[in-house]
Amino acid sequence: MSQYDFDLFVIGGGSGGVRCARISAGHGARVGVAEERFWGGTCVNVGCVPKKIMVQAAEYGQWAREAPAFGWTGMQAGTHDWPALVAARDAEVRRLSGIYDRLLGNAGATAFNARATFTDPHTLDVGGRRITAERIVIAVGGRPIRPEIPGCELGLVSDDLFTLQELPRQITVIGSGYIALEFACLLRGLGAEVDLVYRQSLPLRGMDNELREVMAEALLNQGIRLHPGETLARLDRAEGGVALTTGSGKTLPAGQVIFATGRVPHTEGLGLDRAGITPGQSGCVPVTVQQATEQPHIFALGDVTDQLNLTPVATAVGHALADTLFGNKPRLVSFLNVPTAIFTSPPAAMVGLTEEAAAQEGPVEIYSARFTPMRHTISRQPRKTLMKLVVSTRTRRVLGAHMLGEDAAEIMQGIAVAIVAGATKEDFDNTIGIHPTAAEEFVTLRTVTRRIGG
Repeated sequence: MSQYDFDLFVIGGGSGGVRCARISAGHGARVGVAEERFWGGTCVNVGCVPKKIMVQAAEYGQWAREAPAFGWTGMQAGTHDWPALVAARDAEVRRLSGIYDRLLGNAGATAFNARATFTDPHTLDVGGRRITAERIVIAVGGRPIRPEIPGCELGLVSDDLFTLQELPRQITVIGSGYIALEFACLLRGLGAEVDLVYRQSLPLRGMDNELREVMAEALLNQGIRLHPGETLARLDRAEGGVALTTGSGKTLPAGQVIFATGRVPHTEGLGLDRAGITPGQSGCVPVTVQQATEQPHIFALGDVTDQLNLTPVATAVGHALADTLFGNKPRLVSFLNVPTAIFTSPPAAMVGLTEEAAAQEGPVEIYSARFTPMRHTISRQPRKTLMKLVVSTRTRRVLGAHMLGEDAAEIMQGIAVAIVAGATKEDFDNTIGIHPTAAEEFVTLRTVTRRIGG
């Protein structure tokens, strides 16, 4: 008989934690999981899922506005019914959150609707109950933060978008990362006036520079007002909402302000010191390549580690950790060539190296095309598509692929398989395209746009 209540206890019921718990239980481990807020974590409840539903809602308005160009009459976009969208979105979120809870029960894990904190390296306080575990996984995710400026309490954070009872007439989004751009686009698509304020000269810092340029054009084309190179100074109450003052002295009557300026690991109050774990920058839990902390029986995964903060990465790591600990199948998850997407309007997606990063590793060839997709040669909307391959001159391997345009995320998932498998430019060239599609451009790019190095 084990001296511990559980072989494994997972703190956090998000995608990564639930996957780790479920697979571990399937391998025969006695597993407990605690979630203090909502099963499914950020992604299911205040992130990927509800956001994507709202993005799709905005797209219906765009299609209705474009329909007359294709001969459809009586389909002009009217006034959007925000409460109807909220009801449908929240019903789907509740359904998915319930599935996560049931998955644990079906696998034989014990779920606790409670907060769990450390009292010592093997002991947890779970809603006032003392529970011991041989191994513990920290999977508490992250939380949005407000910038430290006067009046910051007057602004919203990303979670708050999903509690709004009506569509803001005017809103200023602060930031230029994934969340900021997605929120700006969906709110604009649903009818709000949107300003986007950010510090950099272009949005999406760290992404491929050519894609960043095209993204800025796409934001402008849908009527989002851009304010690059601006920092925040203060928020003040004003007639009709909130007034924002920037570092340069510009004042924007914002209506409402939503901060999308970053997230931090949700470790405050977790008792890491009592577990013998020293947090890293911004409160993250440092881990080895095996996801172990400085306490070899305590592991961490997902956004709390601040490694690669994507839901599919957390899920994959959780599965691999369960196989390693209890399935006699030790394995690691590679963080190289992880595809990702930004659900803006139009969306963007990428996998592998940017042009700038690849050029630092050796000479590269760039194959790039910008064009108007077939739909918009008819709709006359100013929506462009960018498709781009980054190729090693020496090995001919495709090091990176980048796209901004309709269906970018769906297309990039398949391209990612090829890049992970080590496909060369000639492999792309030898693949027959599907016509007429935008995706075929990736296998018909023949002319080098530019060469860098060597």
